[in-house]
Amino acid sequence: MRIEVVDNQIEAALKALKKQMQKDGLFQEMKRRAHYEKPSAKRKRKQAQARKKRRRALQRSRPFDDD
Repeated sequence: MRIEVVDNQIEAALKALKKQMQKDGLFQEMKRRAHYEKPSAKRKRKQAQARKKRRRALQRSRPFDDD
């Protein structure tokens, strides 16, 4: 990941960095790794993520019905 600081605009570069990290899921990853996660909890979390992802894909693939 690379963010360039243009004309000493550190705030703008920091904002861009945070946005990129949020998009890449790094904040969520750091939060998840802060504490030990039991294997059963990890499985449950992954299954929930898969369900959420599947639901989103279904909603995107469905045509919009206009009544």
